[in-house]
Amino acid sequence: MAPARQAAAQTDQSGSFGIQLLDAPTDNRSDPRALKYIVDHLTPGTVIHRRVLVVNKSTVELHVAIYPAAASVDKGGFQFAGGRTANELVSWINASPSELDLAPGAQAPSEVTIQVPTKVTNGERYAVVWASVTSGHQPSANVTQVYRVGVRVYLDVGPGGDPPSDFAIGRLVAARNSHGQPSLSIAVHNTGQRALDLSGQVTLTDGPAGTRAGPFRVSHDTTLGIGQSGTVTAALPRNLPDGPWTVRVDLASGLIQHSVTQRLRLGSAGHDGPFASLATHSALVWSLVVVIVILVAGAALTGRHLHRTRRIP
Repeated sequence: MAPARQAAAQTDQSGSFGIQLLDAPTDNRSDPRALKYIVDHLTPGTVIHRRVLVVNKSTVELHVAIYPAAASVDKGGFQFAGGRTANELVSWINASPSELDLAPGAQAPSEVTIQVPTKVTNGERYAVVWASVTSGHQPSANVTQVYRVGVRVYLDVGPGGDPPSDFAIGRLVAARNSHGQPSLSIAVHNTGQRALDLSGQVTLTDGPAGTRAGPFRVSHDTTLGIGQSGTVTAALPRNLPDGPWTVRVDLASGLIQHSVTQRLRLGSAGHDGPFASLATHSALVWSLVVVIVILVAGAALTGRHLHRTRRIP
């Protein structure tokens, strides 16, 4: 097993608490996703154990509940279900202990067991192992606040080895918003058989007077399910000139990496960059060509029809 990373949540109780995946499969230790999330492929009937560490970073004692809840991958993100919503994967997960009382600055482990039934359909499933703290009830506001932070679970079930992961980079669109802030939107399609968590960077070179800028990191909140398409975005400095620039995009999900390089301009404030405008213009030109061809063809057919009509006795 390899050490993993920690996530934290802020509370209203003078601090925060966090949860960290303590181990990952040895064969996945070079995969950054497997160090942060429970990412695995199991055959039916398999049982695995993963330890998580819960840390109290606050100045007060915390009672922490540890439990699984449902999740899904949709709309370009990893979606968390409310409360303790269950799904098939949740019914396979157990945390022990499921409750911890932690003094300020204390930490304690909990073992997460995932037991896959012997008879189950193939495919990838999603859940979250949550560490949750409930604040004291406030009678004046009639509100009980719940704070939680979790470790995602991406579990694929089926015979043989782990299904392949892959993606394709599509269209790049540069634009400036109404405040003059430039950004680059990158279309991505999941062509593999596992969900993707996309990360990466954008580098600009060969700009005006040979200038270069970056790298700039892309947004880290894009998750694509099997067969899904979405967009990752990189915010660029406001003072960047329009260009043109040679733009290099490097994206990755785990160990899968792809790059693309393209020449484009950033565009004027409040409008898409010339790349988008050029694409739109090109589409319009082709539309006009198609319309003209159809009209010409239609005229020819009409002429022939009229000619034939005259010959009818």
